[in-house]
Amino acid sequence: QVQLVESGGGLVQVGGSLRLSCTTSGATFRFNVMGWYRQAPGKQRELVADISSSGNANYAGSVKGRFTISRDNAKNAVYLQMNSLKPEDTAVYYCNADSSFYGTRWGQGTQVTVSS
Repeated sequence: QVQLVESGGGLVQVGGSLRLSCTTSGATFRFNVMGWYRQAPGKQRELVADISSSGNANYAGSVKGRFTISRDNAKNAVYLQMNSLKPEDTAVYYCNADSSFYGTRWGQGTQVTVSS
């Protein structure tokens, strides 16, 4: 059973930083694309950033320049460094991984709260 587990969420003040991690278990083959989505209360889930196995990264306009996504292919892990956090970044953040072998997988989510 392939599982994704997020960690690193929490409460931070405006302008602060957090680093999210997503590790996988039960996966033998590399995921093609791994990424992070978020969902704020009353809003739809949206893409924050994703990264291909070759390292090509894609960011939502609202986080470009503040967030950095990276991955460790050997561990099938993905990370999200979040700097200069704003109240509007408050959301549940979900790890996502896509593979032609395993399909699309989601983590359980981790809460990020930015207080002003």
